Amino acid sequence: MVKGKVVAVTGGASGIGFAICQCFGRAGARVAMVDQNKEALQIQSKILQEQGVEVATFFSDVSQEEECRRAIQAILDHYGEIDILVNNAGITQRSAFIQTQAAVFHKVMAVNFFGALYCTQGALNSLVKRKGMIIVISSHAGYAPLLGRTAYCASKHALHGLFETLRTEVKDLGVHVMMVCPGFTKTKLQDRALGGNGTVTHHPQSKVGREDTPEQVAEQIFQGALKRKSMLVLTPIGKMTYWLSRLAPGLYETIMARQLREELIP
Repeated sequence: MVKGKVVAVTGGASGIGFAICQCFGRAGARVAMVDQNKEALQIQSKILQEQGVEVATFFSDVSQEEECRRAIQAILDHYGEIDILVNNAGITQRSAFIQTQAAVFHKVMAVNFFGALYCTQGALNSLVKRKGMIIVISSHAGYAPLLGRTAYCASKHALHGLFETLRTEVKDLGVHVMMVCPGFTKTKLQDRALGGNGTVTHHPQSKVGREDTPEQVAEQIFQGALKRKSMLVLTPIGKMTYWLSRLAPGLYETIMARQLREELIP
């Protein structure tokens, strides 16, 4: 399914994004790695090349519309097409709402939501032409509340609203949209979590259940893409969260708030 196809991955030089580049690349895809870290792009692309993956790198701060459009156009100029767009780039936040500045919400939304929107707008004509796929890396926070992460949850909920609606608009055009909701994953994302004042927080992160590795997440995404799944909820805790938050939302909120209450302790 993916051999010879162009897979563009935002936030592709680290964590889940890089693991996705590896997984699809090993299956024969031509990889377009998009990231704002130029040094990481150089290092990680060499690793992929040593593994026999065809890869090209593209610098972009996805929070900036013009940079997104420039990067997508550069991919199209280089490869001629985009078959699969993986909107993976993201940041997170951990702080009580009452202590969180509005600027933090703007920053998180700019990366997590608007970055995905801009890149998708830029790539959509090619995706329609190629009858391709959009993969959106969301979170359990995209369908259920998560204490101490109001900005992060807002951005992920917004992704579901946008892309699940977009799915209904582009389905008849041959484009598929898959939402992916990983659980806690061993990446450096949490090391860069924003606090209420917009700087990196040193407040410890609470975790529920086991952590997946980026490689485990990427493999499940790859298999989900092959099956053209619409929604991919990962980890046993994630699946329980999904159903409990729908069937017994009050109970879910009580349990979740109890397990993560330390998130709000200064």
